[in-house]
Amino acid sequence: MLVRSGLFLLAILLAAPTTAKGIKLVELFQSQGCSSCPPANAALNAVADRPDVIALNYAVTYWDQLGWPDRFARPAFTARQRDYAAAMRSESVYTPQMVLNGRKAFVGNRPGELAAVLATAPALPGTAFKLAGRSVAASAEGPADLWLVRYDPEERVVAVKAGENRGRTLPHRNIVTDIERLGRAGAAPILLPPPIPGETRVLLLQVPGGGAVLDAVRLP
Repeated sequence: MLVRSGLFLLAILLAAPTTAKGIKLVELFQSQGCSSCPPANAALNAVADRPDVIALNYAVTYWDQLGWPDRFARPAFTARQRDYAAAMRSESVYTPQMVLNGRKAFVGNRPGELAAVLATAPALPGTAFKLAGRSVAASAEGPADLWLVRYDPEERVVAVKAGENRGRTLPHRNIVTDIERLGRAGAAPILLPPPIPGETRVLLLQVPGGGAVLDAVRLP
């Protein structure tokens, strides 16, 4: 039964996914064709295993025509970055760009920059999601979209043979393989797609149109 009292609530509140309290979400938008991106990749790699951080690495497509097509790039990832740009009233997108909790954008390729931002950033509560089998419930104080993000947690090393990083071997962690909007929080219980072997899944609760991320959690 759906209850509304200023909150958008879903039913099914039987079990919570395991999560470290105080999660911080870092999203990196980068490309193997961008010579400024390897330091940002390295910074993200360094926090990839922290239990209090969800680190997501999105390869964007707009460098693919400049000498080296990034095999991890997807139009959906470029679209996500453009949504952030619109929401933050930015005139353009760029690489590398990091976005913290959907609220703060920064370059992130200077030594210690990401660590400094994480040290002072507020954490997401990690309490907005409830699971019952493969059904997920979420709550928010206003309109919010529920996103499912899949990523590869293993290190993938790519030998770049053309473009600005020609001749370099670049390690990547937490490469996003897919992002899917599941629906709107408060509408109805949502059935999660089945897991894919070898991938980690994350749920994001986010203000529509590239707005603030309200909560995030890794799925068990």
